[in-house]
This record gives sequence, structure tokens and C-alpha cells, in this order.
Amino acid sequence: MKEKEMIDLTESIDKITTIASEKSLDFFTMRYEICPSDVLYSIGAYGMPTRFSHWSFGKTFSRMKMDYDFNLSKIYELVINSDPCYAFLLENNTLIQNKLIAAHVLGHSDFFKNNVYFSLTNRDMVNTMALYAKQIHEMEFEYGLTDVEHTLDAVLAIQEHINPWYAYHTGGPQGVKSNDKHAHEEKDLLSFIAENSKSLQSWQKQIVYMLREEMYYFWPQIETKIMNEGWATYWHIRIMRELELSEDDLINFAKVNASVIRPSPHGINPYFLGLKMFESLEKNYGQAFLFEVREMNNDLSFLRNYLTKDLIAETDMYLYGKRDNSYVITNKEWNTIKQNLLSQKVNGGFPYLVVLDGDYNQNGELLIKHKHEGIDLDLSYVEKTLPYLTFLWGKPVYLETIVSGRTKTFMCKGNEQVEAV
Repeated sequence: MKEKEMIDLTESIDKITTIASEKSLDFFTMRYEICPSDVLYSIGAYGMPTRFSHWSFGKTFSRMKMDYDFNLSKIYELVINSDPCYAFLLENNTLIQNKLIAAHVLGHSDFFKNNVYFSLTNRDMVNTMALYAKQIHEMEFEYGLTDVEHTLDAVLAIQEHINPWYAYHTGGPQGVKSNDKHAHEEKDLLSFIAENSKSLQSWQKQIVYMLREEMYYFWPQIETKIMNEGWATYWHIRIMRELELSEDDLINFAKVNASVIRPSPHGINPYFLGLKMFESLEKNYGQAFLFEVREMNNDLSFLRNYLTKDLIAETDMYLYGKRDNSYVITNKEWNTIKQNLLSQKVNGGFPYLVVLDGDYNQNGELLIKHKHEGIDLDLSYVEKTLPYLTFLWGKPVYLETIVSGRTKTFMCKGNEQVEAV
């Protein structure tokens, strides 16, 4: 950005912050940084400005950056759930785009600070992840890059299988202990493995705990995507309306905003759906009610409680599937659509797995059960993930699930071969 534009943006951010405060938004102290595309997309790929190195992050970066270079998609900003709250703006953005983004991230910051599902997250996670990255880098020198990378591969393959509800009963993820090998339906696989695995060395268990704490930080973002983006979009529109904008700026704002909230023909645009739901609630219950909704809900409860028949019709939602060689609309019945959307939000959209027995067959083997909720597991993922679980546990691992309506158990002995038993 040119110096004159930077001065204009700085002055506008002050005005935007004042307007947001007057509208009762309660956000963290903000820190804004203008970044080149390489830096912004690196943060997007890694999930944070500071994190350990892993090939999967590089793969994500390559895909995201290629989409940007070919003008297929664009990240305008990234905002970090921290105190102070860091917002990273793309240096190629226009001035009006960055003004919109400044208003948008204040909505995110308010959501981070006041939504109950974020209440126990580590607000200093930027520094915590920097420390973890340093420790893992030191492990690579001490234990070898290959062994450390393979351990990271294995833990990342099951990183979503924590029990976030424990945190609300224990005051945070560090309070969770899963050291009972016969614990009844233990959901926190990472903790259970770190506590009970006989094959992992102490440094490997340390990696499990590091990635587990990172996932506790990321989990609220997974389960509030529609709410969080809808809330930020709702407020950036209302804040921008109160700025003194030229006619050209108004037109450019309208174009950018339209591109953000346009419905997707093949999926849910969280900006669009979240905005429509908050606007509907405002119309029916008043704006003050929105702050209560923002505080107490995640996407699952938000959709269950407030996604109505009229909203589904207004947003023209439908289910579609492939027939022969083309995709067609298969259902437009509002309750079926709603139930389908809710099912995608259960457990963050990930399979619900629990440990049934850490001494299965009285031989120290591990039995895991998939709590089937109407959707079969992707068997290609089963074949790739079970060997990682076997590596972490050190003995055969069994997975009980339902396939095509019939109970089925898969077993892996650690030889990369998954068998149905």
C-alpha cells in the first residue's frame, strides 16, 4: 500500500473501532499487520504464524497459493484468537477492502472473546506454538528427522479425536486424564494413547500432548464456523454503512461484500448462511437478542434452534447427488435438509470414535468403537489410519463399526495391512 493509503487506513481503523464499540461489540485489543501473499498463505496453511514444520502444511500452502496465483480463490485476511488479537491483511488488497476487513475482524475478535466455546482457549497460543515448534525442531536433531516426522504423521492422522467437553468440567485440556485401560467409552484418543501406550518413548508422548493441546485451541473454530463468519459479516456491513465513503468506494464495497456473501451452488457459504440467520433473528427478536445467541451457541445448536423452514426456502437450500453422469437436486424438503446439515456438524463433522478397551483380548490390544450415526466410515481412510494407530499403541488395534447396515470389525497388527475380522 502507498503511504497515503496507509495513513487513510490507519485513520479509518480508528473510526471503525469507535463505531464498533458504540454498537456494543466487546473485542480484544487489536494488532493489524499488512502481509505479502506468501506470508499470509503460509499462516493460512500452518494455521498460525508460528508452528512446527510438517510436509502436510507445505502441501496445503502449495494448493492455496496456486489457487491465488491463478485467481481461483483469494484470502483477504486472517485473524488469530489471541489477546491481543492479531489480524493479517493482504498487501494487495485495495483500501476499501482493508477497511471492510478491519470491520470484519472486529466481529471475529468479539466472538472469540465472548462465545462460551472459546472461553477456555489459550489466548497466548501464538507463543505456546512457537515453543512447541522449537521443541519439535530440537527433537529432530536428537532423535532423527524420520522418526519425528513419522510420529507427527501418526498423531496428525487422529488429532481431531479429543473430548472438548472435558475441558469445561476440568478447567482446560491439561486437566484430562485417561489412564484407565478399561475406561468406559473414552473419547479422548490422544490422551488415552499418551497415558497408556507402552511403545511410545517420552518424547513421542510429549508430541502427542503438544498436538492435543493445539487441537483444543482449534476445536471451537471448527464447531462455530457458520456463527463466527456470520457474526463478523453482519457487523462489517453495519459498520461500513456508517463510514463516510465516496460513491466509488460504496460501489467497490458493494462488489466485495457481494463476493463474500454470494451463495455457493455446491455447498454452504458460512458467511451467507450465518448472516441470513442473524438478520432473521434481529427481525424477529431485536438486535439485543443476537448478543445472547452469539454467547451461548455453537453451529450445531445455532442451526438446530434457529434454522427455520422459511429461512431454508429463502436461501434456496437443497440436497443434490450424482445420477448417471450428472448431478441433480435430490431433495428440497426443509426438514430433511436441516437434519442433513445438522448431521454434518455433530462432533465437528468427524467420526465419533471411543476407546472400549485398552486391554482387549487380555493382551494389551486396543479396541475402538465407531459410534455410528447414519454415515458409514470411508474405508479408504480406515485403511490408512489404522496403521498409524497401531504404531502409536504398539500392539494390534481393532475398530468396530457398521458398514452397509452390518456390524464389522477391522484389525491392524502393525504391518500396514488392515483386515476385516
